[in-house]
Amino acid sequence: MASNPDLVIGEDGLARPVWAAKDPLLRDYYDTEWGMPVRDETGMFERVTLEAFQAGLSWRTVLAKRPAFREVFKNFDPGIVAEFGQADVDRLLEDARIIRNRQKIVAAINNAKATVALREDGGLVDLVWSFKPADTPRPETFAQVPTVSNESKALSKELKKRGFSFVGPTTMFALMEAIGMVDTHLLGSHRRGTSGVWA
Repeated sequence: MASNPDLVIGEDGLARPVWAAKDPLLRDYYDTEWGMPVRDETGMFERVTLEAFQAGLSWRTVLAKRPAFREVFKNFDPGIVAEFGQADVDRLLEDARIIRNRQKIVAAINNAKATVALREDGGLVDLVWSFKPADTPRPETFAQVPTVSNESKALSKELKKRGFSFVGPTTMFALMEAIGMVDTHLLGSHRRGTSGVWA
């Protein structure tokens, strides 16, 4: 919708939020991935891990480093990452291609162990999706997009109880947006309603 100041009409005639309008990497991510349902364990573990690394940084930074993250974290196979030891932590801290934050690296390894443990109890994917809200925001502007919800608070609490870290309520709401659990595409965006959350 051209009258929405939070949207930009691209050369292709499609409306996108300002954050996804100019940078090719962010535009492609918005068009093809953000808000699309993730239903596999590896994909979910990757999203949880990257959302944790993003805390305090821009998503553009994380996205640019994702190929390197996938390489060093063995394509986010939780079974492999769960076996990482101190030598792996040291190796990752020396790798300038990723975000070198010891707490976040250790958290990723511990979260892999927690993901493996969840296989005995339905798995990470089912646990996360069990917190899908009955209703979803229908924002017209950025100001109307929430950063947290009762469901993201509950999911955060449950994951922490299961041994996860760097899974605070705001991070979990961002995860819910990224994996299509809530649809916060703005009114007028060409992606609004395409996640399947609502028509």
